[in-house]
Amino acid sequence: MTGDLVQLRPEGLYCPAGDFHIDPWRPVARAVITHGHADHSRTGMGRYHCTRAGLPILQWRLGEQDYQPHEYGEAFELGAARVSLHSAGHVLGSAQVRIEVDGEVWVASGDYKRQPDPSCAPFEVVACDTFITEATFGLPIYRWPHTPDVARDIVDWRDECAGNGEAAVLFCYALGKAQRVLAELMAFTDKPVLVHGAIAAGVEVYRQSGIALLDTQPVSDTAKGADFAGQLILAPPSAAGSAWMRRFRRAQTGFASGWMRIRGNRRRRNYDRGFVISDHADWPDLMRTIRETGATRVIATHGNTDAIVRALNEDGIITETFSTDFGGED
Repeated sequence: MTGDLVQLRPEGLYCPAGDFHIDPWRPVARAVITHGHADHSRTGMGRYHCTRAGLPILQWRLGEQDYQPHEYGEAFELGAARVSLHSAGHVLGSAQVRIEVDGEVWVASGDYKRQPDPSCAPFEVVACDTFITEATFGLPIYRWPHTPDVARDIVDWRDECAGNGEAAVLFCYALGKAQRVLAELMAFTDKPVLVHGAIAAGVEVYRQSGIALLDTQPVSDTAKGADFAGQLILAPPSAAGSAWMRRFRRAQTGFASGWMRIRGNRRRRNYDRGFVISDHADWPDLMRTIRETGATRVIATHGNTDAIVRALNEDGIITETFSTDFGGED
């Protein structure tokens, strides 16, 4: 494994030829960051290489650091490696990392999805010899519905709640998912959405980056004792069961996530409704993407890697795994 362009080290994924790490989980001198989710971007690095589109998100999440932003597709040299960042379609500014050394090409995908998303640039297929793929939803059961159909269902649910004199509180992650929901809803409603403070900050980052989103209003700006019946409210999962929820005297709760593809997950988490919207690739798109890269070797990370390894090895594609500290924020 010593000749590999990317190796697994205690600090994270490491490129010896370029002397840099990809999304390291411990402090290092040079980090190439795929996107701003907390499991992929951390404080304590000497220099952060990132996409220009993703820079505002890193500044929001990590504060002022030594950032070196790059345009999508712009090649730059790190040691003996030629590096470029290519859209991953995961969240605003998310990237795959292409590394070329002496004609050999590796691509580390970070997190990615193939579904259209009005809140970020689409995924770019990058040809390579070795592809490092996520496997968050790496089981055949995970197949995503058409997202605009789900957005229409969210509006119908809000209207149903209005008829019952209830608020509709939709839990979703504050970076990527909340903004995607707001962007998708624009096709079906012009009614403003109320948002938790943790989501309001990220929404503003997207707006300042030129992403069109449905109008929002912080819940904290509503009058004391307000009646929230018929309102759609976006909140992070951490708000479930908190004192913040007490202001909604009558409410239904929902969760927007790929995990809602399994109905039992909704019941276990005690949500009234589950909406299947994911910012990761589903099983068909994982398989399609791997084949479209032309890679003859695949390394699967974080998620359901076993099924991917079996499926690809049966097709003659050498497939291994890296055990990383990446999660699966969705």
